[in-house]
Parts: sequence; C-alpha cells; structure tokens
Amino acid sequence: MRLTFVFVLLLCSCIAFAQEKRTYTASTSENLSITINGKLDEPEWQDVARWEDNFTQFEPVEGEAPSRQTEFAILYDANNIYVAIRSFDDPDSISMRMSRRDEIEGDLVGIAIDSYFDKRTHFFFIVSAAGVRSDNVASNDGNNEDDTWDPIWMVKTQTTSSGWTAEMQIPLTQLRFKESEEQLWGMNVFRYIFRKDELSTWQPMKRETAGFTSQFGLMNGIKNIKPRNALNVTPYAVARAERFEKEPENPFRSSGKENGFDAGLDAKIGLTNNLTMDLTINPDFGQVEADPSEVNLSTYETFFEEKRPFFIEGKNILSYSLSFGDGDLAANNLFYSRRIGRRPHYGPDIEDDEYVDQPDFTRILGAAKISGKTSDGWSFGLLESVTSEEYAKIDGINGKRSQSVEPLTNYAVGRIQKDFNEGNTYIGGILTAVNRSIDDEHLEFLHKSAYSGGVDFVHKWNDKKWLLDAGLYFSRVAGTEEAILNTQTMYSRTYQRPDADYVTLDSSRTSLGGYGGKFTFGKVGGRFQAAAIFNWKSPGLEINDVGFTPQVDEIMQIYWMGYRWYEPFSIFRSANVNFNEWTVYDFGGNLLNVGGNMNGHAQFKNFWRAFANVNWESESLSHAVLRGGPSMKLSGSTGFYTGVFSNPQKKFTYGLDGGMSWSNDKDYNSRKSFEVEFGYRPMEALQIEIAPEFMVNDNMLQYVTQEDYRNDTRYILSTIHQKTFATSIRVNYSITPDLTIQFWGQPFVATGDYHDFKYITDSKASDIDNRYSLYTDQQITFDADAEMYRIDDNLDGTVDYAFDKPDFNVREFLSNLVLRWEYRPGSTVFLVWSQNRSCFENMGHFDLSNDFRALFEEKPNNVFLVKFSYRIGR
Repeated sequence: MRLTFVFVLLLCSCIAFAQEKRTYTASTSENLSITINGKLDEPEWQDVARWEDNFTQFEPVEGEAPSRQTEFAILYDANNIYVAIRSFDDPDSISMRMSRRDEIEGDLVGIAIDSYFDKRTHFFFIVSAAGVRSDNVASNDGNNEDDTWDPIWMVKTQTTSSGWTAEMQIPLTQLRFKESEEQLWGMNVFRYIFRKDELSTWQPMKRETAGFTSQFGLMNGIKNIKPRNALNVTPYAVARAERFEKEPENPFRSSGKENGFDAGLDAKIGLTNNLTMDLTINPDFGQVEADPSEVNLSTYETFFEEKRPFFIEGKNILSYSLSFGDGDLAANNLFYSRRIGRRPHYGPDIEDDEYVDQPDFTRILGAAKISGKTSDGWSFGLLESVTSEEYAKIDGINGKRSQSVEPLTNYAVGRIQKDFNEGNTYIGGILTAVNRSIDDEHLEFLHKSAYSGGVDFVHKWNDKKWLLDAGLYFSRVAGTEEAILNTQTMYSRTYQRPDADYVTLDSSRTSLGGYGGKFTFGKVGGRFQAAAIFNWKSPGLEINDVGFTPQVDEIMQIYWMGYRWYEPFSIFRSANVNFNEWTVYDFGGNLLNVGGNMNGHAQFKNFWRAFANVNWESESLSHAVLRGGPSMKLSGSTGFYTGVFSNPQKKFTYGLDGGMSWSNDKDYNSRKSFEVEFGYRPMEALQIEIAPEFMVNDNMLQYVTQEDYRNDTRYILSTIHQKTFATSIRVNYSITPDLTIQFWGQPFVATGDYHDFKYITDSKASDIDNRYSLYTDQQITFDADAEMYRIDDNLDGTVDYAFDKPDFNVREFLSNLVLRWEYRPGSTVFLVWSQNRSCFENMGHFDLSNDFRALFEEKPNNVFLVKFSYRIGR
C-alpha cells in the first residue's frame, strides 16, 4: 500500500512537471519613453523591466541547454507592447543575411503572443540579426500559418561586443484581446542560431506534442489597457507602359505600345477589437510573380498557388479542406481564391481577317473580407467580391464590335467555427455562393448560380496526440440546360460514358447537386503516428466555380503510418519514415486504383538533407482518359524519387533530385525527371539561385482526338515522346530591410512527338495489346501541306476522317524584376519590369540550342509599372 501511494505521488508529480507553465510578468512605469533603435539604453530597460533567461533547446536536442543563452524583457504602455531581446554570442559568428520581409535567413529572434488566450491562435513577430522583419498569424494550434499577415510594428537590431540585441514596438492595434483589468496571454520567446541550426525557447516545448500554441508559457501583469481598433486606409496609383512588336495589320497592336493609369484603395478597418474588415477597391496585382509555364496533356486541372496579397492574408480562416494531410489531396478545397479574377471563360469566334483584343483577366471591382475571433471562441470569416463584365474588342472585315466574354459575377464565402474544451474540440461550417448576371446567349454555358457548403468537427485528446476529424459537404449548381449538360459531361464525371450504368445523363436538367465527406481517425502526436482516412465525392459534386477539386465520383480509403526520430543519433540530426496505402472506388462499386508509398526524410549532422520515396500502383480504371468514351484500363506502375541537398549555411549550395517511373505492363509508359539546384551568396545581401530541370515522358496511350465513323466513335490515341526543359533563375538583392530588388526568370521548352497512331477496340481488355489496334500505313497518310493525318479506315480508297497533326514545340520565357521600397510603415513603392516571350510550332523535335535561339529571337512583350501607395491611419 505504501509503495502504491509513493508511485501515485511520483506519477502525479511527473504529470504536474510535464504540464508546468512558466509565467512572465510584464512591467510599466509612468511616462514610459522607449526609442526603437536596438540599443536598449533607456533606463526603463535597466530599472523597470524584468529580465528572463534560462532558455531550453527545442532543436536539435530537446530539453538541453542551448549553445548560447538568451534573455528578454517586456514593457507596455497604453498603446504598445515593447520587447527587448539580448542574444549572447561571438560577434564574428553572427549570421546577418539580408533579405526581403517574410523571407528571412540567418540568426533570428521572435516573440509569439496568444492574446486571444484560446491556446489555438498566436501572433508571431520575428526579426533577423540584420534587422529584417517577418510576421505571421497562426491558427489550429499553430498548424496553419499565414505569413502574408503584415502588421504595422517597429523593430531595430544592434550588434554588440557580447552578441546582438533586438528592440520591438508592437502596437496594441495589431493584437486581438478582450477588455479586462489584467490580461492573461499565452507567450513564448524563440531564438534561432543559423550556423548550428539550433532553436531554443523560453518556455520548454516538446516536438512529440501535436500542438504548438497550446505549449506556450504565460504572460500577465498587463493592466488597464483597452482594445484598440485598427484603422488603415491605403490609396494607391499605378502607371503602366506596355511595349511589344508592331503588327501593322492588327489594329490592336499596330502602334507597338499601350499606356495606362489606374488607381484604387486598400483599407483595414477594426469593426471591433476582435473583428477586422479588409477592403480593396479596384485592386492591382501587377507586381505579383507570374505562374510557371507548363504543358498539361491530362484531363486534370493544374493547381496554382495564390500569390495576390489580399487573398493570401487570412486564407486559413476561409479554408475548408476536402481531405486530411498534405500532398496532392491538400489542394482540394471548397474555396480556391484563384477563381476570383480569373481569365475570362469565353473566347470569341472570329473570321480569318479579324483581330481580337481579349482581356487576360477579369477585373475585380471590389472585395471585402471580415475576419476575427471573439473572446468566447467564435471564429468568423466572410469574403465578398464582385468582378466586372468583361468584353473582347473585335476589328476586321466586319467592322468594329465588342462581345461579352465574362459576365458580372458575385462571389461570397462565409466560414464560422466554435472552440470548446480549451481548443481541443471545434465545430465549424462554411457556405459559398457564386451568382452570375448572364445576359448573353453565348455565355449560357456557364452556371447562373453555384452554391456549396459543409460542416466539420475536430476533436483532439490525450494531450492532442489523438485526432478525430470529420466533415460533410454539398454542392448545387443551376443554369440553362446547356450549362448543366456541360457539367454532366465534364471529364471529371463523364455521365455520357456508355458503361456508366450508375449515373444518368439528362439533357433537360437545369440543376445538379452532389455531396461528399471526410473522416480521419489517428494518432498525430508522439514518435509513432498513424491514421485511417476516408474521403468520398459523389458524381454530382461540382465546386469548381469557387472551389477546387479535379476529380469526383470517387470513394477513397487511405491508411498512413510514420515514425519520427526527433533527436540526433548515429549520423543523423533528425529523420522520419512514412508508409501509405490507398484504395479508390467509384460510386458504381468499380475498383479504380490501389497503390502504396514509402517515403523518408533525413537531416544529417553536417546539415545536409536527403529524401527518398518509392511508389507502386496497381492496374487502374480511368473514366476520363477517353474524354467521354468508355472507361479504360491503364497499366500499373512502379517508381521512385530521391534527392540530396547541401548545407544551406554555406555561401555556395547545391542539390539534386530526380527519379523515374515505369509501367508494370510491357513498358507501355515511363517517365524520367532530373533537377539540379545551385545557390550562391557572394555577400550577405545578395542571393543567386538557378535550378534547371529536365523531364522525358513516354506514353503509348496518349489521347489525341475522337472522330465519328459508321455510327460509332473512333477514340484515337498515339505514342508520345515528350521532353521538357525549364530553368528557374532567382536573384534577390536586399539593399536595406525595406529596400529590395528581386528577379525571377524562367526559360521553358516543351516538345511532343506523336507517332504510332491507334484506335481503341476494347478499352477494358485483360491484355493491353487487345485494347487497341494500330493504324496501318495503308490506313493513315500525312498531308504535309495541310498538316493533317487522313484516315482511310476501311481501305476503300476514300478518306473516312482526318485530324490535325498534334506535335508541338512550346517555347516561353517569363521574367519579373521588382524593386520594392517600404519608405514608411505600410507605404510602398514598386518598380516592375515584366517580360514575356512565347512561340509555338508543331514540329515535335527537341533541339535545345535551336529552341532557345528561336525563343530569344521572338520579339518580347514588355510591361513597365510604377505603383505608389500611402498608408493613412494607425
């Protein structure tokens, strides 16, 4: 009995120790006067502030003393929080890499504040030894970070004989908290030593624990402060000049130049201390980097990351993922902001002697976003945006006219969540709506309205190690019979398939509904982690008016498990290994795919990194490869991908990655890719990166077209030999933390050589050779003058059908040079030069020197832009 009592006492004391929170008490004084210069020479820092040290390693050796100690102090007044941090070090060893805001490198310090005190949300203020700021707001217990959040705050750094110091001023308008006689906040202070890749914290934290924010220490002592609402108005003006090759016969490009001027306004308005409205009127995103070039021959839409500041900031609040985890499935979401302001849906039909001036994007007339979190755990997100009706101008033999290519459209997204159980449980919901004002018959292929919504539930327990994540969602689109017929026959669902006996194509429908769901149960904390994941999306689900999912009509099961080595051992600093298995069915009960993956990542003690993964997929059944034809069996595949990268602390860095995959069935397809990366930093303020990559793809069953033949359809495929070469070039020069120059450029060449044309005979035959028949030399002839293949299918001497030569050589060069100067907090000047060169030939022959010569002989399209903004407010 006595031993049992002692054991229980020891167990309770261990639990109490594991849950112990350090507490820091902030200080103030009358007539507090702090000058933000990094010197920490005010008497308040010496006589009033309470200094704390005793930091603990978080990485690489959790719980041990750091190689260099750190101390900090916090003061406050009615308007600001002041933070001072001393980082003790050898001055000659400090890494002071200069960079642009939010892209910081080198030695760092920062403070994270959970002013909501919900143990799920925090505001992070970080500075490098060179004085470069970074900041983010994190939700979901720190798992979702938004580094596009750019609050107005001040910080300066100084190098001293004993290391370096940082001095911060954080206005209370940039934090969210409830009114109280004394504040109690979550808080932690961090320090990162670049040369050692070492992270230490004031409040000890554990990497095995799934949560991040919930591990913070506590801060009290801040009394009699009142929440203050932010109010910032930032008008801007843009002057633009475009220069291109003169085309005398084209009235829209005959002068070789276009000039323009525009203006707009951004604003951030605190509706309450907990709710903020972001507003933009006639926004301009000319300074945003272009998307990389690509040639997509699949039926799946490519996902592109959002880069526009207004839509990036706070995007986590409006997110509703259709699955759990990362990878390809992570992009599936009920809200995909790239739909707003997208390229117009319609392209006018013109005569041979007509010319068209088509808008590249849809103008956003205005957008407003309300977001925030109340003191009792309610999180809100609401986005409202209106895009204009867009017209293409046409000029030629029939005179001048204009034609609508995109209707006036309203987008709305609303998200709400409620926390329970100290942030371990939450219930949420989302609604999205797209409404188009369609007045032109030729635009009636678009949905007039599109709605989606969902509910989700997350519960974590056992110190957040275990997780239950579940959700249900729906969609409904409405429009003309033409619009809904197009929806039913999209490649993502193909109701028209002759073997689709579980769905019905109805050309008289004027609406279509669908549903889906997700369920995840797993252990997400500790060294060993595992999860069972289930997702389903019905054939009628359509969310792509404002969401993103490239494929529906699937029921997916995933099993995942992994193991993490957090602490150094042998030659490793850290490592992890993961195993995945998945099975996919359609809603008709047909098995579509079975696959598996094993992957691992390691960091070595010399700071090099490496990864590797191996994939295997069974023979699959594709509903889309024949573009509305019957489902088709595709060979299974095996593949691997691996990479290794050098120590990022060196001036010269390099890495390489690559892999290949091959068919399990007679080498009917294969893919090889290889990329090398080089980086050079000749001085702390200049960084140069170049990353060439090369890909070869051979596919013996590449879709080409389909043609009518004797009351039947010929599904025509071919063998394709595809090569792609691209090089990404980046140069970043940071003159000061607030004055930077960035260049990005990408030459891109892709070729496709189509040969061995064939047509489908039995798309689901057991033997792949029985699924098609090759055209003989007597059946197929090439007309070089017309650049067409002509088919005499029945060998009666008469051409039965023909199709265009599909070979291609795509050449593009995209570049963007941006000078950014934040001449006062929140006010910026951008100088931008963007260049685009592009050309196309249907040769199919890859010759890098000739392709590059042809690319750079092409006349460029240059855009020069000056953007000036001025922030007014607090």
